[in-house]
Amino acid sequence: MLWLVIGLPLLGAVLLLGVAPFLPASLKAAVDKHGHLVGTAAAVLSFVLSLVLFVSLLGRDAEERQVGQHLWTWFETGQLSVGMDLLYDQLSALFLLLITGVGSLIHVYAIGYMEHDARRRRFFGYLNLFVAAMLTLILSANFVGLFLGWEGVGLASYLLIGFWQHKPSAAAAAKKAFVINRVGDIGLTLAIALMFATFGTTDFGGVSELASQADQGTLNALGLLLLLGACGKSAQVPLQSWLLDAMEGPTPVSALIHAATMVTAGVYLVVRSNFIYELTPLAQTTVVIVATVTLLWGAVIGCAKDDIKKALAGSTMSQIGYMMLAAGLGPVGYPFAIFHLLTHGFFKANMFLGAGSVMHGMNDDVDMRRYGALRKAMPVTFLTFAMGYLAIIGFPLFSGFWSKDRIIETALADNLVIGLLAMLGAGVTGFYMTRLMLMTFFGEKRWAEDVHPHESPRVMTVPLIVLAALSVLGGVLLLGDWIVTWLEPVTGHVEHHEPPLPALVITLMITAVVAIGVAAAWFLVGKREVPREAPQDVSFATRAARADLYGDAINDGVVVRPGAGLVSGLLTLDRGGIDGAVMGGAAAVRGVSSTLRRVQNGFVRSYALSLLGGALLVVLALLAVNLG
Repeated sequence: MLWLVIGLPLLGAVLLLGVAPFLPASLKAAVDKHGHLVGTAAAVLSFVLSLVLFVSLLGRDAEERQVGQHLWTWFETGQLSVGMDLLYDQLSALFLLLITGVGSLIHVYAIGYMEHDARRRRFFGYLNLFVAAMLTLILSANFVGLFLGWEGVGLASYLLIGFWQHKPSAAAAAKKAFVINRVGDIGLTLAIALMFATFGTTDFGGVSELASQADQGTLNALGLLLLLGACGKSAQVPLQSWLLDAMEGPTPVSALIHAATMVTAGVYLVVRSNFIYELTPLAQTTVVIVATVTLLWGAVIGCAKDDIKKALAGSTMSQIGYMMLAAGLGPVGYPFAIFHLLTHGFFKANMFLGAGSVMHGMNDDVDMRRYGALRKAMPVTFLTFAMGYLAIIGFPLFSGFWSKDRIIETALADNLVIGLLAMLGAGVTGFYMTRLMLMTFFGEKRWAEDVHPHESPRVMTVPLIVLAALSVLGGVLLLGDWIVTWLEPVTGHVEHHEPPLPALVITLMITAVVAIGVAAAWFLVGKREVPREAPQDVSFATRAARADLYGDAINDGVVVRPGAGLVSGLLTLDRGGIDGAVMGGAAAVRGVSSTLRRVQNGFVRSYALSLLGGALLVVLALLAVNLG
């Protein structure tokens, strides 16, 4: 049944996108009207099947929990043979539940959110395609199959981010996400090619078995190239600038990208490739550095954004940084990377959908400076969003408290500086999330006169309630270190390093740092009047955060403009140099041939005259010689 997990949402995409447009008018109208139900049913059935498979996996002994399935030989050329093979193990089982479970809730929510969109059938087809591609990525048993899903996710994200392509900003954001991700994909493509050249296979099992035989340079290259691919999909520095622009898509898309699918792909790639990273300390250290920079980068951006979705997007960048940090710490951190990935999937989907609910009640306005006092007008949205807020800041006993604290604790045991920076990020998270809560749900009303906030329909609030419950209860995955034991056959076993302080002391320190961030937000935002227009007389740090820490400017200066100059120079060289030489030679030959053509005109009298002239020249030459 494993292939059906992918097949169901893929079938939904085919029916909604490939079949429906060619149906007779009456049938097409029916599909347009009810297509969202087809797409939602496909996602829900895939979740039910994933749940059945997970329960069946629980019933197996630990050594029997890796299930392979060969569907067919995808292609075979020379020494390379790639099968359409699936791998279901402890790691992919957790991802399947997250993708299909949270994905199904997002589908249900989108029924209400996209109710008045004339292209709702197409939207749900794209959602199904997105889920099917991510499932392909997760279930593939080799890197080439993973790459197929990887590119499918890139295509689906392009279609969904730019779904409202009548908006120039949405079309530009989709193109930006697509292009930047292609940069990362170059790294993954080269890594796969290097694997085949080195090991003769791209299967996870084959590469894992032979990895120890490769030289250190090859392993370093593989680790860094895989990291480049992961940076693109998971929006890690320096390929992070597409993520905030991706908020131009409908809110269900933002939730799907940021919580359950696209941005988690890079974390999965690093954890799945653990057999490479364990042999290359250089690549592992690079992962840790990139992740630490990113978790602070995203947190700082979140502090200055007034667009509620972009503030949450900066938060996603930061939280994925925590996951990548844990993944870079090796076997001791892999389980906590996946643990935080799961809990983040719950509370971030909750908050993105909650933001969509707020927008639904505020005439699609995303500016938090025009919100305020919404807790009474939208009580369900407020309470569910509050559960996600408490989870992400790490409030004791909420899901984020268990997952993020373990990452910081593990980082402190490995490297004191990295651990302290991760703790600082937790404090900044407390600040920007409290700022978001205060500006949206508390304070004075700052609504426009024509705005009448109201609670969203039940089809939108029920998924919020479910996700809020998961945001509270997600920490049960750590009971008895269950997730550590569960993932050990995939990620390996290692003895935990003792942190520099007892775990309780570290927890109290993290909680205190978060409390300082919350208090700072209260004094700087909660106790002051929030102006409806963003002040322009602000510090350099605020201006930089508003400009995404000049990520786009850096890309333009380092890559875009030099690249454009290089291309312009090559074009000039091609046209003026190479083409000039070729065309100049051709012109010279054409001129000579044109002149000679006048001599060879085909008239006998001309030839006789030429003969006479030549004879006279010979006679004159002889006379000159004799006379001399």
